[in-house]
Formats: sequence, structure tokens, C-alpha cells
Amino acid sequence: MNNKELADTFTLIANLLEIKGEVIYVTLAYRKAAENLSTLGRDANEYWKEGKLREIPGVGKAIAEKIDELLRTGKLEFLEKLKEEVPLGLAEWLQVPGLGPKKVALIWKELGITSLAELAVAAKAGKLSSLPGMGEKSQTQILTGIESLSRRSGRIPLGRAYPLAYEIIAALKQIPGVGAAEPAGSLRRMRSTVGDLDILVAARDSAPVMQAFTTLPGVVRVLGKGETKASIEFGDGVRAQLWVHPPEKFGTALQYATGSKDHNVQLRQLALEKGLSLSEHALTKVDGSGEILCATEQEVYQALGLPWIPPELREDRGEVQAARAGKLPKLIEVKDIRADLQTHSNWSDGKLTMLEMARAASRRGLKVIAFTDHSVSLGVTNGLSMERHAAQQAEIEAARKELGDSIVVLHASEVEIKADGTLDYPDEFLATLDLVLASLHTSLRQPREKVTERVLNAIRNPNVDIIGHPTGRLIPDREGADLDMDAVLAAAAESGVALEINASPFRLDLDDVYARRARELGIPLSINTDSHSEADFDMLHFGVAIARRAWLTAEDVINTWPTDRLLAWLKQRSPKS
Repeated sequence: MNNKELADTFTLIANLLEIKGEVIYVTLAYRKAAENLSTLGRDANEYWKEGKLREIPGVGKAIAEKIDELLRTGKLEFLEKLKEEVPLGLAEWLQVPGLGPKKVALIWKELGITSLAELAVAAKAGKLSSLPGMGEKSQTQILTGIESLSRRSGRIPLGRAYPLAYEIIAALKQIPGVGAAEPAGSLRRMRSTVGDLDILVAARDSAPVMQAFTTLPGVVRVLGKGETKASIEFGDGVRAQLWVHPPEKFGTALQYATGSKDHNVQLRQLALEKGLSLSEHALTKVDGSGEILCATEQEVYQALGLPWIPPELREDRGEVQAARAGKLPKLIEVKDIRADLQTHSNWSDGKLTMLEMARAASRRGLKVIAFTDHSVSLGVTNGLSMERHAAQQAEIEAARKELGDSIVVLHASEVEIKADGTLDYPDEFLATLDLVLASLHTSLRQPREKVTERVLNAIRNPNVDIIGHPTGRLIPDREGADLDMDAVLAAAAESGVALEINASPFRLDLDDVYARRARELGIPLSINTDSHSEADFDMLHFGVAIARRAWLTAEDVINTWPTDRLLAWLKQRSPKS
């Protein structure tokens, strides 16, 4: 068993024990062991062989004995007995939003059902609303959660895939003879989730590259290893594939492996029009008179009569036609960003003081920072009352004096769009802030009409400047609100409010499809990191990648504007003085 399989086993035990009603400290011990196993940088089998299982954080005597039994026999008697007491299918129910272990146990014992399919049938039949402590609202939430669960893909969030891929690439670039190493597939196109990690290397001698790849830290299984291709699996279940190509063929290989499939179909058709056949190895002349080898992607596109098309655009959304017409946009870049208009300090749920955050932003070249600490009703984040905002204003004034002209500090707020559609503060108070960013965090499962109306109310409020992470999604665990995006975009176009592309790799919200539609409607876009610590500022490139996938230029994004222009836009946006 690999680390992920061990971790999954202990998570299952914790889930079943919670449903059974076991005391919390016992279930927490299993969850802690599962968490540490899933993030362990070394194969647990190695600890086991060395007799050092208890050196794994969170693994005491009892859990070490269970790991030993699992690795020796492939199963665990304790778990088998537990399954006899608590039906295995109930553990899956805990993935449904709104279903905790107590509700799962209640439904199971009262209705005698044990599968997710039976739960869906019971919810549709109205059988849950009559149970103690439940009602129509709980029943609707559970049914919506089951439907959401069925749509999950199991793909890897970009925030996990990207750093791991570049750790691998950094290691491979150290090998003598490696001329280039690049990610490919949906990762290189910067999709919000990816499948396996695809990596290409240019080298004459593939043997040392294969050896280094298959012995990377954290690898628990080599799934395949040939002369020029290998596949591995890490402890958390992520899989990576490597291809090694001769340097003179690297360009065609990289273009082919980056995709998308539909983009490549377009290129192959264009190649045929020019009497060429395009493959991952070369451009071959159809008349049999030879090959055109391409060491770079630029050479591939040039041979087809096209400028190089950035990977983020390669989705067959008109990019080939635009390239042929010389109308590809000059896409926004990280260096274009001058402002971060959603950040959090220790006044709410951030880690640092405003002065520390502002200095961190300034070191990264930013000229404007807005502190959008949470509003009062989001209690879990230590949201600010209006009285605390007054105290925060005094600290902002002190920070401004300390920072001088190095960076402009805005007193702002991430204002909650409440379940009833109102904003957390009265208009009179909102008008005193430098910037207002309104967001959804709660009651995301409301019916489409109701949750959409909440966002429309915020868009139409003249004090609101930006709608933050519009759908409220969290990748991969929480779907966004079921918004009528046509209505949202139409209202934003009418009001002139900006829509945010949240750069957190676990949000990436607004997504690229709607960001592109927003651009076409003339809606301003804002790329913000939603930083809660200094390290979070470094997530900016994820948001810029989504903007690039949306065909955005620097002009389309208010964060790129000169400071005077941005401040003038904020001033004319609303009644704020």
C-alpha cells in the first residue's frame, strides 16, 4: 500500500467511527495520522522496513501496529469489524455538503438506508424533512449536495499540480545533457484542474533522465519505464509522465503534447493545406521529399505560416483564426500588475499587520494595496464592526506616514452579500471607504433566482466597486453558486462594476470562459491575490494565467492602470468622497 492508500484507510476509519458515535479524540487521532501520511515526503513502506513507523508524525503505538498489519497483510481486522457495525456506504455520505456524522447516523438508523443512491431517492420523496432536527431546507441542501458530488472529476487542482511539476522540472534540469524541460498538457495551458502531470525533456541521452525521474523524492510507485517514456506515482496519488525527445524534435513534441486536442486538429488541417503532415516528431512533406525538424514551438507555428500562439489560448476558441488574421491579443503578463485590491490583515483573518503586508506588496513592485478585511457578519473570520473599522483607519493613517510614497494604501472592505440580499454595512458607511469589494461566502446553495438576485443587488449598489470571487467556489471541494451568469454580466456591463478574477488556485473565480465574455461586454476585470499572508502574493501568476486564457490584455484589467487612473476610476465609481 502506498501513502495515499494508507491515509485513505485511516480517513475511512475516522469517518466510520464518527458515524458510530465514538469519542472525538479517538477519531481525531486517526484523522491526524491520515493527514500526516498523505503529506509524508517519504514512502511509509521505508519507515516500516526500518522499524521506524513511530517516527512518522502523529503515529503512536496503536496506529503503528495497524500500519504494520496493513503492510503485512493488505487488510486490517479492526476495520473489517468496524464495517460490520457501520455500513461502509455511509462514509461516502460525509462528502455531501451539509451532512455531518450525526445526521448520517440519524438517517441510517431512522430510515434504514445505507447507499448514496438510496439517500437521493429518500430526499426526492421528502422522507428526510420529517426526521428530528431536519426540515425542508436541510433536505434540499442534501439533495443539491448529492448532485454536486456526482459532478466532481477527481482532477488535480492547479495549485497542487503546478508547484509539483516545477519541482520535478527543476530537478531534471540539473542533469547534464538536458537542454530543456517543460510541462505540457492542461497544466501548460493553465486549466484550473489537470489530470496527470505531463513533462517533456530535450536530451540526447535519456537514461540518466529516466533514472532521476523514477527516483524522485516522494515517488512510491514506478508505473512504467521505457527508453524514452516513464510514469510514476507520488504518495498522494498524483501521477506524472515523462517523455524524452531529441533536441531537434523538441518543438514539435512540445506543441503536440501541450494540446488541446481540438487546437491540434486545427493545426494538422492547416499543415495539410500546405502539403505537410504534422506529428509529435516532425512536419513531414506529403510528397515524401523530407521532414522539417523543429527544435522550438516557434518554428512549428512559423512553418505553418502562423505566429506563436501562447499555450493558454490553445483551446480551439478562435485562436488559430485570429493568428492567421494577425489579430492575436497581446496578453496580460504578471509584470503588468501594479495593484492588489483584495488583501487581508490581522484585523480579520490575515496573518500579518497592514504595515507588514504593505511592505511585502511593495517589495514585489506593487504601487497600490487595498485592505479588504472581512465585514462583521462573517464571524468565523473575525469580521470588522463599523467601530473597529474606525480604529483600523487610524492604523492605516500611521502606515501611510511610515510608507511614504512607496505604495498607496486603501482602506477598504470585503463586504458580505448576506443571505437576504443586503450588504453587511449601510450605504452611509460604505460611502466612507476607499474601495468596496462585495462577495458571497454563505448560503451558496440557494435557488438560482435567489442567489443571483443577491449578486445583482450588490452590483447595482453604487458604493460597490468590485464583485469578489463571484461564484464563491472552492476547488475541488465546493461548487460555486448556481448563478445566472447572463444576468450577472448584463448587470455588470450596465453598472460598470468590476468583476474579480481571484488568483487563489483554490478559487480561480471568475473562470476564463466568463472572464472572456466580460471583456467582450466591456466589463472591467480585477485580478487580486486575496492574500492572507506574504506568501500569498506569489499566487498572482495563477490569476494572470486565467486572464490570459480569457484573452485579456493589460488594458482590460484595472490593476494594471497607473495609480492616478485607478484612483480616479474609484472616485467616479460611486458617491464615496
